[in-house]
Amino acid sequence: MDRTHQPGVLMVAYHFPPLRGSSGIQRTLPFCRYLPQFGWTPLVLTAHERAYEDVAADSAADIPEGLTVARAFALNTARHLAVGGRYPRILAVPDRWVSWFAGGVLTGLSMIRKHRVRAIFSTYPIATAHLIGLALQRLTGLPWIADFRDPMAQEGYPADARVWRSFRWIEERTLRNARRSLFTSPGAIRDYRATYPDIAAERFVLLENGFDEEAFAHLADRPRVVAAGGRAVLLHSGIVYGSERDPTQLFEALGRLKREGTIDAGSVEFRFRASANDTLLRALAAREGIADLVAIVPAIPYGDALAEMMAADALLLMQAANCNSQIPAKAYEYLRAARPILALTDSAGDTADLMRRAGVGDVIPLDSVDAIVKHLPGFIERVRAGNAAAGDRAFAATCSRRERTRMLAGMLSAVSADPARPAAIA
Repeated sequence: MDRTHQPGVLMVAYHFPPLRGSSGIQRTLPFCRYLPQFGWTPLVLTAHERAYEDVAADSAADIPEGLTVARAFALNTARHLAVGGRYPRILAVPDRWVSWFAGGVLTGLSMIRKHRVRAIFSTYPIATAHLIGLALQRLTGLPWIADFRDPMAQEGYPADARVWRSFRWIEERTLRNARRSLFTSPGAIRDYRATYPDIAAERFVLLENGFDEEAFAHLADRPRVVAAGGRAVLLHSGIVYGSERDPTQLFEALGRLKREGTIDAGSVEFRFRASANDTLLRALAAREGIADLVAIVPAIPYGDALAEMMAADALLLMQAANCNSQIPAKAYEYLRAARPILALTDSAGDTADLMRRAGVGDVIPLDSVDAIVKHLPGFIERVRAGNAAAGDRAFAATCSRRERTRMLAGMLSAVSADPARPAAIA
């Protein structure tokens, strides 16, 4: 595709290949893949690979051919600047990658001058990404779109008061200086509008996560791998957070059901892939006597993880009530995988709303042992009999990353054509 005359958009994103294990990559990377189809050339400004916690060398192949990627100087404070495991707290405000800021601004200015950059896009987390976006907007006057994949300054988060104040400072200045602020759920917009009622409503925009159809291409042709002994596999793919996706009540329910003889290891396996919290899962499984029901398995390449979703008998989604204004990014991949979904989440939250819109009927509270005990055996029975319905495929098709990118491109065109500039605050 000829990009010679396309305007450029500078994409400031910490999470980018070859970083391993972040769902944020699957938001930015498809934007970069599809934006040229809608008239924009992306240029990525990310951190040097040394700053990443973990890398997957083979993931570099996922970067679209011809994409300009600049990796600015950056360190991980905890790894590179610590002495005896300790470091001055100021070196990790707003986050452990604050060293990315200076190099990011200088590199970003160079890219803006060299290429036909007409807009700036930055995505949080990491907070320093929005700090770079703010600085570049101030220095160049270019229209800026700020992406909030998660809320920033929340009640009790970050726990450190100094970090919380820095998050709030960045958050407020981002919202007031960006032409558009993007959020991944309706609840997040409601929360932010309540916190900043003086900011025009049209500057808060919903741009949900989604799935990348190209990533699913040919996966259905892979041979299906089943659990030993013909057990039904209920798969949870991705991080299990101790609070936001607390599995305690689920494991207690499994323990009760096993002791009652309602479920057993010969019929069902609860598989947790790449939980990043294996110690917690093993401890809970041991406490409840269900180690034979639970398989805790390591991370695998992204494509293999998607293939496993499509091969599972059912998919397990967990989202606690304290995250009612958030939707796990994997929820959209689950919908595309077209397998039955058991959604353990609060019925009043945005995740439950998405499931209802998608035609998923098995939605029960994550924090209720009794509700899980009551509902789970019937769900397993329907899964084993092949009678558990997947979500609405027509709805799932509307959640593609390509469609989300089309919406982003429309916003980029709108803000770059609008001469109005939001008033900055000191």
